[in-house]
Amino acid sequence: MTDTPTHAVTLTRVSEGVYQASNGRGAALTVNGDGNFSAVELLLAALAGCTSVDVDVMTGRRAEPEVFEVVASGTKSAEGGNHMTGLQVRFRLRFPEGPDGDKARARIAPAVKASHDRDCTVSRTIELGTPVTFAIETP
Repeated sequence: MTDTPTHAVTLTRVSEGVYQASNGRGAALTVNGDGNFSAVELLLAALAGCTSVDVDVMTGRRAEPEVFEVVASGTKSAEGGNHMTGLQVRFRLRFPEGPDGDKARARIAPAVKASHDRDCTVSRTIELGTPVTFAIETP
């Protein structure tokens, strides 16, 4: 029995080295090309985006952030085949002074830990090393 994917993205060639990614909800973005995200940058965006949602939900219930920036970074390595090393997600968060801001600040570390340990599908998949299978279909 084959598992039915719950998430899928279709990539269509626009020109040499430039592609359009689209999802089933009609959203689209260009990959590569002038001024667009590279595939590696999209991986980093997915990593930051996934964990940002977790942390935002857990802290934002207490107070609206004044600053909410998340930077995902890493180094591309060719040793042993191209891959990323030193992946890091840095949170730059500031909440207002006062009791609600204090409650939000108190939730930051537990929220980041919960996202890392359990909730963020992207970072969990990267860390667990899920195998990727490739198939060739002829239209």
